[in-house]
Amino acid sequence: MLFKVDENLHPEVVVLLQQRGHDAISVRTQGLRGASDRVIADICQREARALLTLDLDFGDIRAYPPEQFPGLVVLRMSNQSRPSVLRVVERMLALLDREPLLGHLWIVEEHRVRIRHAEDQDTP
Repeated sequence: MLFKVDENLHPEVVVLLQQRGHDAISVRTQGLRGASDRVIADICQREARALLTLDLDFGDIRAYPPEQFPGLVVLRMSNQSRPSVLRVVERMLALLDREPLLGHLWIVEEHRVRIRHAEDQDTP
């Protein structure tokens, strides 16, 4: 799967994704640091990359309709330490075998994952 890792996540997240066989690049390495959310969203759509971010704005389905994206993964964590984020991303990756990401919004918390399907009417 193709991922873009937002600048608010540690570079080790990119390494973890790559170690698990995914094509992952970061906003930082593309020179997009400080780019607006809309710019990042547009680039993800153009590159067909799912976005992995801590930015809760991407959980707004009115601004970023999941069905228009290769996937949106918003980490909503109270503990955003590097080890905690890496553990949660590791668990999230295990779900990719069972749940589709394409056209969906995943809200990933420490102990659960909520998946917003395109046909769902309620916000997550």
